[in-house]
Amino acid sequence: MKKQSNLSRLMSYAGGHKILTYLSWALSAMSALLALVPFWYIWRIIHDILEVSPDFSQAENVISYGWSAVLFAIISIVVYITALMCSHISAFRVAANIRKELMQHITILPLGVTEKYGSGKLRRIVNNSSAATETYLAHRLPDKAGAIATPIGLLFLLLAFDWRLGLLSLVPVVLGFLIMMKMTGKDMEKRMEQYQNALSDMSNEAVEYVRGVPVVKTFGQTIFSFKRFKNAIDNYETWVIAYTKALRLPMMFYTTAINGVFAFLIAGGILFTRNSVTNEVLLNLIFYIVITPVIGTTLTKIMFMSEDTMIVGDAIHRIDEVLGEKPLSESRTNHIPYDNSITLEHVSYSHDGEKNALNDISLSIKSGEVVALVGASGGGKTTLANIITRFFDPQKGRILIGNIDIREIPKETLMNKVSFVFQNSRLIKASILENVRMAKPDATREEVARALEAAQCQDIIEKLPKGVDTVVGTKGVYLSGGEQQRIAIARAILKNAPILILDEATAFADPDNEVRVQQALSVLSKGKTVIMIAHRLSSITAADCIYVLKDGEIVESGTHSGLIEKNRIFTKMWRNYSEAAEWKIAKEEVNV
Repeated sequence: MKKQSNLSRLMSYAGGHKILTYLSWALSAMSALLALVPFWYIWRIIHDILEVSPDFSQAENVISYGWSAVLFAIISIVVYITALMCSHISAFRVAANIRKELMQHITILPLGVTEKYGSGKLRRIVNNSSAATETYLAHRLPDKAGAIATPIGLLFLLLAFDWRLGLLSLVPVVLGFLIMMKMTGKDMEKRMEQYQNALSDMSNEAVEYVRGVPVVKTFGQTIFSFKRFKNAIDNYETWVIAYTKALRLPMMFYTTAINGVFAFLIAGGILFTRNSVTNEVLLNLIFYIVITPVIGTTLTKIMFMSEDTMIVGDAIHRIDEVLGEKPLSESRTNHIPYDNSITLEHVSYSHDGEKNALNDISLSIKSGEVVALVGASGGGKTTLANIITRFFDPQKGRILIGNIDIREIPKETLMNKVSFVFQNSRLIKASILENVRMAKPDATREEVARALEAAQCQDIIEKLPKGVDTVVGTKGVYLSGGEQQRIAIARAILKNAPILILDEATAFADPDNEVRVQQALSVLSKGKTVIMIAHRLSSITAADCIYVLKDGEIVESGTHSGLIEKNRIFTKMWRNYSEAAEWKIAKEEVNV
């Protein structure tokens, strides 16, 4: 199958506005040719002046030629503005449609894809890559049409008056064009891709760094604690400096070539007037000196168009890369789980296709059981929780809920089965009522109020100026991490799904909020199948089963007392946790 060109891909998003893009090219080419007409009138003015010299009063047509030149210049500008209006309308529609398609596609992709790209990189693709297509269609393509028309008109003007001077004027053009081709060849395409990759990496790491600023401030760290961000900056710096140095000599020769046209003209003028100076030679020499700067401007436009063509090609490649990500398969039959039990059979998953984040995991959680996942960071706890909820599918093995493979359960049915409370729950910029109602859009105000009360949110609602109708994030209305967590728990209570996943739900809560969050979680967890990811081991002592994960594998499992008796990994974790808790209490007593 023949690959679509970049222009064809972009035009597929233009719809009925496609004709405006083509019209803008025609108008831009017309504008470029009209812009050359004033130069002909300038030639006529110089001709008349030299004809009557030194009695310039006899040059009767100079004023009319001057006004004619001004008129055509104005017409050229008006036609060009019309061309840009047409191209912008079409370009905006293309960029908007690309963003819509990207966002619609991203919403149906598994969350594992979002994790793979990172929020910063996805944001850059949605915003910057689509913006690159807008710049290309709105400015570069109309300018390209004008840049093609200009040399054709120039060629006619250069050869119409004195073909010898005209050919001399084209020598630096040829030299500049050859240098430009060297700078904008295949090697440049690879460099442009590397440049965009460096920018994307830096953007992605910047987003992650900003999100981690509270941690940096809390623990008095510096930017160097975020090595990935610093490495991204260093990588970008190294690449840009090397790239700039590599283009230094070619750019210098290019600038010299396109601006060296006067040297050729002066040499030609001296050569052609070695016997005598005629008005005709002088007229043409002056005219060529006046018009040749247009050549340099046109060539520079073409060079930047070549760069923008590579930029838009890279942008389309990145857009297609996201659009090429496949959503999870959908079941054609409405299989309903028999109960709320969860079973994993030999499940393996890798984020990067190399090292397994989960390696041959098998476990069984009965309906109504409370289990906990513990272990060092990077052990696979969150990945395990995410894969149970089908944020992504395992590469090996299968997951069953109620004895039904989750791939056979319709997405809406599965999502209605599961509620989540993450460690960094966030609220959208909307009222408390709307934030909680996200779990159940048709919920009444009374249902939302009951959920907020069960989640221990009365004190939050009472202090807000408009109660549940207060919009979070405006006019100084902000909530602490623990308060946001309680609102998120209220959302989960309203949803009332039979399976509950808690990912460090009390991680960012202060002592007062932690008590309230724990109370809210107790209400939320009643009668549900619960999977808890916890670093605070005191919160999981009553769990029916604790799974200890290390390097993507379950290395221990059992009740709290049973694991302590084994005196292995969990025992060491419990001992370290207890010592840290005792040290904290002792420190607080000393401070008091």
